[in-house]
Amino acid sequence: MEHPAAKRRCGPPGGGRGPEGPGPGAAAEGGGGGRAETLLDLSAKRVAETWAFEQVEERFSRVPEPVQKRIVFWSFPRSEREICMYSSLGCHPPEGERDSRVPFNRGLHLLQSGAVDRVLQVGFHLSGNVTEPAGPSEPERSFHVSISFDRCKITSVSCACDNRDIFYCAHVVALSLYRIRNARQVELRLPISETLSQMNRDQLQKFVQYLISAHHTEVLPTAQRLADEILLLGSEINRVHGAPDPTAGAGIEDANCWHLDEEQIQEQVRQLLSNGGYYGASKQLQSMFNKVREMLRMRDSNGARMLILMTEQFLEDPRLALWRQQGAGMTDKCRQLWDELGALWVCVVLNPHCKPEERALWLALLKKWNKLDVCPLEEGNYSFDVPGATTALQPPSVPSAAAARQTVFGRAIKAGELRWADSHLQRILGSDCSGLELCFDPQGRPLWLGDPFPTACARVDALRSHGYPREALRLAAALGTAMRLQRRHQLESYRQQKKEILRKGSTSITNLEGWVGHPLDPVGCLCRTLLEPCRSDQEGLSLYPDPAAEGKKKVPYQHVPVPSSPGAGESYLALALEVALAGLGQQRAMPEGLHAQDKVVRSEEQLIGLLDELEPDERLLRVLCKQAALLLEGGPFSGFGEVVFRESVPMHTFARYLFTALLPHDADLAYRLALRAMRLPVLETVMPAGDILHQNPLDSMMANRFPRWFILGHLETRQCELASAMLTAAKGDPKWLHTVLGSIQQNIHSPALLFKLAQDACKTATPASAPPDTTLLNISLELGLQVMRMTLNTMTWRRREMVRWLVSCATEIGVQALMNIMQNWYSLFTPIEATTIVAVTGTTPATLLRLSLAFGQRDELWARARAVALQCAMKDPQNCSLPALTLCEKDHAAFEAAYQIVLDSAAAAGMGHSHLFTVARYMEHRGLPLRAYKLATLAFSHLSIAFNQDTHPAVNDVLWACSLSHSLGKSQLSAIVPLIIQSVQCAPCSPTSSAAGACPRPAWPPCRAAGTPPSPPPAWTKPPWASCCRRPSPPMSAPPTPASPTSAPGTTGSSSSSWARPARPSCWPPTGTCSSASSWTTSNRPTRARRNSCSWCGSDLARGRGPGLIPPPWGRARN
Repeated sequence: MEHPAAKRRCGPPGGGRGPEGPGPGAAAEGGGGGRAETLLDLSAKRVAETWAFEQVEERFSRVPEPVQKRIVFWSFPRSEREICMYSSLGCHPPEGERDSRVPFNRGLHLLQSGAVDRVLQVGFHLSGNVTEPAGPSEPERSFHVSISFDRCKITSVSCACDNRDIFYCAHVVALSLYRIRNARQVELRLPISETLSQMNRDQLQKFVQYLISAHHTEVLPTAQRLADEILLLGSEINRVHGAPDPTAGAGIEDANCWHLDEEQIQEQVRQLLSNGGYYGASKQLQSMFNKVREMLRMRDSNGARMLILMTEQFLEDPRLALWRQQGAGMTDKCRQLWDELGALWVCVVLNPHCKPEERALWLALLKKWNKLDVCPLEEGNYSFDVPGATTALQPPSVPSAAAARQTVFGRAIKAGELRWADSHLQRILGSDCSGLELCFDPQGRPLWLGDPFPTACARVDALRSHGYPREALRLAAALGTAMRLQRRHQLESYRQQKKEILRKGSTSITNLEGWVGHPLDPVGCLCRTLLEPCRSDQEGLSLYPDPAAEGKKKVPYQHVPVPSSPGAGESYLALALEVALAGLGQQRAMPEGLHAQDKVVRSEEQLIGLLDELEPDERLLRVLCKQAALLLEGGPFSGFGEVVFRESVPMHTFARYLFTALLPHDADLAYRLALRAMRLPVLETVMPAGDILHQNPLDSMMANRFPRWFILGHLETRQCELASAMLTAAKGDPKWLHTVLGSIQQNIHSPALLFKLAQDACKTATPASAPPDTTLLNISLELGLQVMRMTLNTMTWRRREMVRWLVSCATEIGVQALMNIMQNWYSLFTPIEATTIVAVTGTTPATLLRLSLAFGQRDELWARARAVALQCAMKDPQNCSLPALTLCEKDHAAFEAAYQIVLDSAAAAGMGHSHLFTVARYMEHRGLPLRAYKLATLAFSHLSIAFNQDTHPAVNDVLWACSLSHSLGKSQLSAIVPLIIQSVQCAPCSPTSSAAGACPRPAWPPCRAAGTPPSPPPAWTKPPWASCCRRPSPPMSAPPTPASPTSAPGTTGSSSSSWARPARPSCWPPTGTCSSASSWTTSNRPTRARRNSCSWCGSDLARGRGPGLIPPPWGRARN
């Protein structure tokens, strides 16, 4: 592919490619020292800027040597800004850069430190040495630098350093700045061909021989080859007249453009794209795009060259094919770069003064790229091929704004068909005209209605980007006036159809492609263009605003009158505000795709940030109030209209800006706007009434797009912020507080955001240094109650936090609010929340102290809490019985009622055995063992432990019940044994517990059922054995061995040792097992019961209530 404006080679004339672009032509250093320049210098300047030196030689047969020297002198670039442009990625002027790594700054430092010497200019060639100072680990080095230039542009550079970058190195910068700042001190010579023409044959031979002798190792082979060709009569070198001179400047046909290393650009873009996942890579690519815009503004043809090279590398990105194959979308950073690439191509093809062949070449490339399979599609546009899907209030003859899905180059291809030859357009661009024709408004201000609004704004951006700020400003003013007139006509049309639209209660979308978030950013472009002349610091707005830099410095603006409307008193500043308000308030459809929706949000925030920089004065406030009133009345063309489409973009962020700006001046208008913007129709599931068959087909298609709202959470957050701003501003005004509350309850559907809103309102209502606002506190409580109702059946992990906060908020209001939420607990809380959090927290000493209640009020609050506890116990006895009993301890009647609820629930199978055992233990702890025994017997009726459930969680409860029965008496123990036998089928539990009640002899542990125990010593006076014991130590004198099966009946066995362990009885199972037939030696299976078993018999101990250490009859127990 042949690129436009290729780099000029030093050599014979011919072979140039691409168009010529005029240089900027700035004043050079050392021009005249304050004196008037001579006619020779003035003419030489002009010739040096526009004519190639070869053209001068052809035009004039003899050019005097002084004239040649002045032309050569003025042919070097004279502006340091151009040197900076080609030696740094930053788009700011040199004084704005502070990074020492930037080549321009390094070169400037080298120049100021005197590192440049031996500077010589021979014709159009500049050379010199630049010395790099020694570093900590590097010695001092000197680099030879050569620069070729022509028509105030550097056409080639050469440096001995190893820098490989797309821009000039610091040594080239240092030599260039030295030539600009010290032009008079540089030794100047005519081109070498002029010097050679003054030599005779002997001088020429001596010159050549000395040159070969000085550099024989480098030039000797070349010299011999050239000598052979010259001596050969028919050689090509003898057929050409003259010889090339690298110091004589460029030829007539050579391209006149700055030196740009194409290979380095391609390599760097390729490397940055391969590192696309890193933030620095996308930032550098964005800086390269900014460099293209800077070149375009300088009218440098390298801007288009560089953009072509970057586009080719973007299309060769291997990730494009991968994303297409996988059907996945590209990353957000990559999508932003592609959007910028497409917008830049629109600017390039809309160049008002480019040559037709250049435009044809660009369009051919764009169409070629557009057909590639990997070319990305533009995200966010629509494709509705539905009959009758026209915009609202639009004549049927006007084609719909919906267009087929296109690639990122589609808009540039369409822009390439636009022309600048329209007579009215040329009249607008040429002067600040006014008139009374059809192309002017009633006040005589010019209008431009020849393009759709985004396309017309693209013309403005192109003019501004290519260095035509005055023309861009004139066209921007005409577009602003046309937009105002069009809105007026739309409002009149809406007023005629208002009754019908309000009767239907619905409207079709008016703008399928909104202006905010548009790929061409029409509103932002128009506003920045109109604000540029209003900067009071005499500095134009940057083409690429840096949010970080702009946030640090707030630039004041001033009113500048619009020349085309002298009688109306209109200013560019007021017109920019009007355009921004109209664009932000436009009712528009939410675009498709995550990136497109995110771009809508970002563009809106950027425009609002731009408006925040304006200091409102009387004139701007009048514009603001007027436009706000028009937005309220704007119908389907306004996002604040009475009826909006379900899929339209919400106005929350914009409404918050308007509310803040209007509140000090017109509170009623501010609140009406903010309340109207609180709507979020996409969350309303109820479709408008009416005949489904007569609905617009576009409505049903758009309604199915609800799941594609990727930024819905962000929009709800902005809605919450708007509501919070209104609540804060309405503090102390009950009328607006209740109105805002009603809007919040109707439009906010997120419990989490409602809870946050309630918390913020409560904090605002209770300042540390002022009395609380009761109305706002009640609003906060009402929001909290709504959250409770919304989340009652859908539990969230923050539910307990919400309940606690609601109790504390009610406490801040007073005792009546606390009693009200207790009275209506069934619609707000679950039973367990009402008993464990609401009733308990509401009656804590801290709460009572905070409320400062009298004794009667305290008793009333306690009575209400006990009533809530009893109601909850009846509704959920399993979870609320114990808390209810705890709350009712101090009131006998309430306690009896709670106890009766437990009994009734147990009888009706409303409570399980675990809950009954828990309540029974509580009763024993309260000193009510008979009630505990009653509950334990009821628990056994719900308990069933199978034969193999030795680790059942109720084992300890069974043993505790046995212990409790034993402590009450023999009758209770005898009554509970049958229940145990019926409910417990596991041997380690049932035999041990039943033996505790069936053992008739107190002289021997129940676990030793076999054999006859020895008589206790006379000193033994303890009560009968309990259900378990510890393993005894061997007595001092061996006890008689129990009778064995081989012994005679009625006798005891004997042992050969001093003491023998009794035989293992059948009722004595191994510890931790279930089988009574297990052997004595296989009882080591670790179980839960084993850890809490008796050291002698292996039976389970009750949890937290083991039996006392009862010593065996023959001595003390061993620990």
